[in-house]
Amino acid sequence: MTKRSGNFIVLKFGGTSVSSLSNWQNIVSVVKQKQSEGYNVCLVHSALSGISNKLQAIIEKASQGNFDPLLSSIIERHISLADDLGLNAEDLLEDDFQELEHIVKGIELIGEASYRVQARLLAMGELMATKLGAAYLQKELGEAIWLDARNHIKTIPQKNVSERAQILSAVSSTDTDPHVASAIEEAGSLVVTQGFIGSDNEGKTVTLGRGGSDVSAAYFAAKIGADRLEVWTDVPGLFSANPHAVPSARLLKHLSYAEAQEIATNGANILHPRSIMPVRKHQIPLHVRCTEHPELEGTVISADAASDEALVKALAVRDDVTLVSMNSLGMWQEVGFLADAFETFKQYGLSIDLVSTSQSNVTVSLDPGLNDHFADIRDQFVEELKEFCQVDVIESVSAVSLMGRHIRTILHQLGPSFEVFQEHQVYLVSQAANDLNFTFVVETEQAERLVRQLHEQVILQSSNQQSFGASWPQLMGDEQEEETVEDRWWVQKRDRLLEIADESASAYVYNPQAAQKYAQKIQSLDAVDRTLYAMKANDNTELLNTFRDLGLGFECVSIGEVHKILELFPDIDPQNILFTPNFAPRSEYEKGLSLGVNVTLDNIYPLQQWPLLFKDETVFLRIDPGHGHGHHEHVKTGGVHSKFGIPRFEVPEVVDLVADLNITVKGLHAHIGSGIKDPHSWKDTAVALHRVAKELGGVQILDLGGGFGIPENDSQSLLGISEVNKSLNEFKEAHPQYELWVEPGRYLVAAAGVLLTKVTQLKGKGDVRYVGVETGMNSFIRPALYGARHTIVNLSKLDQPSNQSVNIVGPICESGDKLGIDRMFPESEEGDVVLLANAGAYGHVMSSNYNLREPAEEVVI
Repeated sequence: MTKRSGNFIVLKFGGTSVSSLSNWQNIVSVVKQKQSEGYNVCLVHSALSGISNKLQAIIEKASQGNFDPLLSSIIERHISLADDLGLNAEDLLEDDFQELEHIVKGIELIGEASYRVQARLLAMGELMATKLGAAYLQKELGEAIWLDARNHIKTIPQKNVSERAQILSAVSSTDTDPHVASAIEEAGSLVVTQGFIGSDNEGKTVTLGRGGSDVSAAYFAAKIGADRLEVWTDVPGLFSANPHAVPSARLLKHLSYAEAQEIATNGANILHPRSIMPVRKHQIPLHVRCTEHPELEGTVISADAASDEALVKALAVRDDVTLVSMNSLGMWQEVGFLADAFETFKQYGLSIDLVSTSQSNVTVSLDPGLNDHFADIRDQFVEELKEFCQVDVIESVSAVSLMGRHIRTILHQLGPSFEVFQEHQVYLVSQAANDLNFTFVVETEQAERLVRQLHEQVILQSSNQQSFGASWPQLMGDEQEEETVEDRWWVQKRDRLLEIADESASAYVYNPQAAQKYAQKIQSLDAVDRTLYAMKANDNTELLNTFRDLGLGFECVSIGEVHKILELFPDIDPQNILFTPNFAPRSEYEKGLSLGVNVTLDNIYPLQQWPLLFKDETVFLRIDPGHGHGHHEHVKTGGVHSKFGIPRFEVPEVVDLVADLNITVKGLHAHIGSGIKDPHSWKDTAVALHRVAKELGGVQILDLGGGFGIPENDSQSLLGISEVNKSLNEFKEAHPQYELWVEPGRYLVAAAGVLLTKVTQLKGKGDVRYVGVETGMNSFIRPALYGARHTIVNLSKLDQPSNQSVNIVGPICESGDKLGIDRMFPESEEGDVVLLANAGAYGHVMSSNYNLREPAEEVVI
């Protein structure tokens, strides 16, 4: 590790961060804060947002000429910002404006721009912006020295790269440079310089590639031995996924250098991949912060964040990936085939990313960021490569990467998550040798939904939530009072619960106020026209009354449930009941139709075999959208392996049957699973149902099902209801002709119920300790059936430290009778009251008298 001197901190600000007065005011505050902490500041910043794109447009349209509008807009942009900052742009930038016009006129005259001219032109964005920045800081703070980065970022020749790369994607040494350190120190306590640009050994201007300001800042940090590098941008750090595509993405609070390198390389656009190595080499901590919200801590990248714990931390997408597939039986056992083939890639300056091999095929990917010249040399390259093999080029696909650490050691845990790939075509799979990423190349149109599905399964369901911070909406203040952990109302009602436990053997205890709170969350979805409670989750009479008082309808899956609702609420409009039987006998459909409730068909069989029963009737159809979500395979109710719903390929036949029988299809229904935390899932379902509705015609209602996810335990996150609403409103704005219905069950009642039981025996077998309780899978089968991990506490000793790992087991004569495995628990004793949280759904309704043991009773408080 290089010894650092001085107290320098490097602050890098991106284009958006330096493009408004409000942001510059924040920058002044940040600089003041760093100076108050004893730091000298080296401030590196980019061109104003959008300026580099306009300069690039001049280059791309060189042969067309007439750049006056572009040139004028660039100059006017700087004058406008200068006015906002209280500066005179013409005094500060007169020479730069003239040089800019001179370069552009030269391009216009010749009709093209050499790489040297391109570098000079692109550098103007940073040079002009930083002169404004230095002048504003001088005005506000009384000090700021502008330095030309080209005098200090000297680039070095690269082997086997093109002239273009040497000039437009140049690299510099990452060693400490006493000359640079001395120049910065002599300039004063606040220095402003440019990102993105440097000079070669001839003193000519070069650039470090798009996004190169991060790299410049890292070079400066390394060369001057800075104590810290802070990258200030328009987002509050690195996230577990792109938060604009996955609103539930979580902030990554701490990353090791290796993890950050992997995330930056595989598609996260917050940091340039080349910015990590210089600070890693000198062990300089790198902080990613948000200019608009300087109060947020952001992401810290350092050696201290390294850990041996296996964990997937992030998912990223790289679009516009190109695959080159090489097929030849001749490559089998042929020495030197790969060397010959890869030599062709080298000759054309192509950088290979992923590699997948078999006996007769080698497929590689080309990262678009490193091979932007591929389109120019594609045909010639393919012709030469064909001398060795058959070549197939697959363009515009996307690489989806799971990134973290020690991924190979947790592949068995990720197994259920990979079930989402049954719906996607996968071109290539690659597991990195450094054990930091697992990458799949898929169709680009599949990538976004795949990432959302994987994020829900791998990140949101992870038991290691302490590695993650808040979501984007929570950090930005967009989330409306969303909890981030489970509802722990039972802590406040502990004394009452202990009283109930004294009076009962084992008991489910329900809190209707908690159920009411969650119902009101669903009712806050202004895009939803009707909410039905899926009563199979819990048919307790008092809870049903709670939902009836709130104006909810009811979704029933058996004729018995329909009868119960009609008996409880004789004045209910039958149209507020949706009857959704599955493989039920004909008699249930007959009864449902005679009672006037909405009857749903989820199979073509009833229409084919009992046509007269449905002739001239009005029905709902349950459609299988072709995919399923959920926290466990057994709760996924969509996709080819689910028994629910009419598959899409049968829809044309259904259309014909409906017409022949004069059936009115009032609504379409779909329910893809339970425990879903992807806020876009219901919009995806609506889109799928809309496609079917267009084939049928006359459909008024789209029932999007339930499945709204809750935290399974206190380490998991909650679904962002406001994001669900935003997503559904987008659909409804496009398709206002439909009523949207939802039918939550578990979401409404899970947190409203707890299971109380008592310790019966304690047992130790080697290193394994058991806490036996009065009831088990006969009362609560979810842990055995779904592998559900509920929060479990010793309510009698709630305030005592949990100092031992135990398995909590019931009295049922089955090895699967385990309520909790490897739980931290206090020292317990016979008679202690044990509480399982989030037990209000699929608890008592799924209980049995197995082993002739009575299940837990129900109590409402």
